[in-house]
Formats: sequence, C-alpha cells, structure tokens
Amino acid sequence: MICAAAIGATFLSVPPISARTPAVALATDRNALVARAQSLGATNVTGKPAPNGGTTLNGKLGGAQFALVFPAGWKGDSLLYAHGYSTPGMPIAVEADPVEKGPGGALFRAIYDQGFAVGHSAYDKAGLGVETAVRNTKRLRDFITALGGKRVYVLGDSMGGSIVVTLLELYPRAFAGGLARCGVVDSWKTLLGQLTDMRLAYTVLTRDTPYALPGERDVRLDAISSVPPAGTPDPQATAYVWTRMGQVAQPPLALWTAAQKNPDGSEARIVRQVTAIGGFDYDAASLTYPLVTTALGASDMAATAGGWIYDNRQKHYSASGMTAQEETMLNAQIQRVRAAPKATAYLTRWHEATGRINTPLITMHNRIDSLVPYAQEVAFEAKVRANGRDRFLVAYAVPPTRAPLPIGGIEGYTHCGFSPAQALAGWNALRQWVETKRKPGPDAIQ
Repeated sequence: MICAAAIGATFLSVPPISARTPAVALATDRNALVARAQSLGATNVTGKPAPNGGTTLNGKLGGAQFALVFPAGWKGDSLLYAHGYSTPGMPIAVEADPVEKGPGGALFRAIYDQGFAVGHSAYDKAGLGVETAVRNTKRLRDFITALGGKRVYVLGDSMGGSIVVTLLELYPRAFAGGLARCGVVDSWKTLLGQLTDMRLAYTVLTRDTPYALPGERDVRLDAISSVPPAGTPDPQATAYVWTRMGQVAQPPLALWTAAQKNPDGSEARIVRQVTAIGGFDYDAASLTYPLVTTALGASDMAATAGGWIYDNRQKHYSASGMTAQEETMLNAQIQRVRAAPKATAYLTRWHEATGRINTPLITMHNRIDSLVPYAQEVAFEAKVRANGRDRFLVAYAVPPTRAPLPIGGIEGYTHCGFSPAQALAGWNALRQWVETKRKPGPDAIQ
C-alpha cells in the first residue's frame, strides 16, 4: 500500500512556483503553464483557451487523465471534484472541459467565474473506487499546489462524498474545506450490507416469478457482467453498460408496475418487504437502484476489497407485515455468506469514517435518497459529535425530490436530487465559512 508521503513525492523536489513564474501569469501564458506541468511530471499535456481568457490544461498524472481550468488572473484558489460510483465497464476518462461540460453542470462555471480554478482526476478503475479516487485526487491537489494553488477545496457526490470525508480525515491540512453531497459519509460496510441484503431477499421472494433477476443467483457474483469486451471504444462501452443496466432493472420495474395496479397484492408485499429489509423507502427507484448496483457490481466489490464483503450467517431477516410463515421461509432459503477478514479490513480503511475532522466540512443529503440512505448522515454526525469536532461540520438535510428514472421512465425518488440554487448555496456557504471563519447557519441551504 502506498503511503501518504509517497503520493506527493514527485512534487517535493520541484522549486516553488514563485521561483519561476507567478501563478497569475501562468494562468494566461499557456506555453508556460504546459511547460510547468510537464516539469512536474505530467504527460500528454495540452493547453487550450477557456472562457474569459482562461486556460484549460489536460494531461495525465501517474497515467490517470486530469482536466484543470484556470481563470485569467488566477490567484490560487481552487476546487477539485470527486465523482461518484460508476458501474463496472464504464469508461474511466474524465470530462476534458469541466467548466462547460463537466459533472458539476452550471455550478462549475459559477465557481470558475468567482476566480477559482476547477478540475478533476480520473480514477484507475470503475466500480468501487474510494482508494484510487483518494490517491488520484490527492495527487492532483499536490499538482495544483505546485502550480501555485493556495486554498484548495474538494467537492464530491455519492461515492465522491465518501472520498471527500476520507481525504479530510487522512490529510487534515491538505484542503481548505470540503463539500460532501449525498455521500457514503459514514460507512461502506453499512451501505454494501444493505444493498446485499436487498438482493438476497429479492432473490428468494421473486423465485419462480416473472420478476426474478436474470443470470447468477449467488450474491457474491454479478448477476450478469456489465464489462464489455476488451478494446471496446468508449461510446460503445457506455452503450453496452447501459444495456446491461436495463436488463437488470427491467424485472424490479415490472414488479413495481404490477404493485401499483394492486397495492394489496403479492407484488406490493414483495416490494415492501425487500425495501424494508434494505432500509429504503417503498419506491420504484429505491427498489431498483440498489438492486442494479449490487447485481452488476458484486464481483468488482469483492475483487477490490480482496474477498467477499459481507457476513449474514447470524442475521435474522424480518419486515413489517411479514407473516410468521413468510419470515420462516425467507430465513430458511436466503443465501448465507461469510465475509473475508481482509475485505472487512479494507472497507474499514476505504472507508469507515472516524469523525475526527479538522477541516470545515459541509454535507448535503436529501432526507429520502434512493441509493444512499440519509442514515449515513445521522451516523456520521454522531461520530463527529462524539469526537468533539462539531465546530468543523455543518450538515444540511434537503427535502427529497422525485424524477423519472433513466431506465423505464417510472418516477421515483432521486439520488443526489439538488437544485442548481441549492448546489450553489452549499458551495457559497463553504467558501464564506473558510474565508470569514464564521460557521454558516441552518438556513444557508433551503
């Protein structure tokens, strides 16, 4: 395992930027910026115009693609973005123009217009990627610091929220502040256990029905593989993964449709029982998203962690409204699996939050989220409070939102359902907190 000191070692021997070219000049002198980036070890470096006289810098660090956009007159403030979970098989490249086309949408452009450099790094793999994301984002932070960065912030969504918390806990002095949205901020072991329990229960309760998931029933393996053949170009790879997602999503969506036609029927009972066992709401997205995630990601999760990730040998399953006969049947037929100690240790490292933060952190979470339950926020806040670090955390509970699912068009609760105004308010609250040293109030995000 690479130690923290080694991650930034490439940059330690490079003279400070002030010894060469001022940061403000670098942001507008593309040739100097490209040369400086190359001297810091970046490869495949290109520079091109960005809005209002800025510069977009693209290249690779340690083989991982990155993109950074510097505004004209840049004074060193920067924001780095950590993206969320991507289904195994998805391309790992990042958007080359994060200001105009990046995952932050209009938010990145607004932050750029405030005078901040913005950017992100690719991870080394799709799927469960907290470890690689932490390493690559920290490396990009060290890189931008060597280019003249002063206050560097980090923002992440979903798995990216977990990455933000991990970075702040492992590197308490590296970032000026963090914004974790809809994130697995407390525990991957908890979330992956919930997702696994849902698939386990769903497999039993839909057996010999039209609603059974396709393919493999062993919860430790993917139901079907979403990884395209080697060498598949990125656009075709993306289409391949979406096709597999649709195949897995179709049965639970059909079950949900049938449940809505007869709210007192057997299909509705199955939906209620499966979602309750997982700790999710009775909802189409809250049923489908967790099942798709684990049915297409189980093999990667185990391979990444170094063994199977969850142990249910002593667990007794039940759900409100389940008859004694149903409960007995479920517990008799559900697959029992043993966790590998190496895997649970890995998930503790990458990442089980300690709550020991020393950097301003704002979290945002919908009170109902279809993939990462709000309970993650509750547990994380309790850890922060137990460690006496309340002064470093402001947590905002945002009302839930609903939207059509990308597969099937059925409406359900969103995952990371924030409006552009809420997203900008969260960022502005963090920035003002860091700059003024005044903790934002409870109404900063509506």
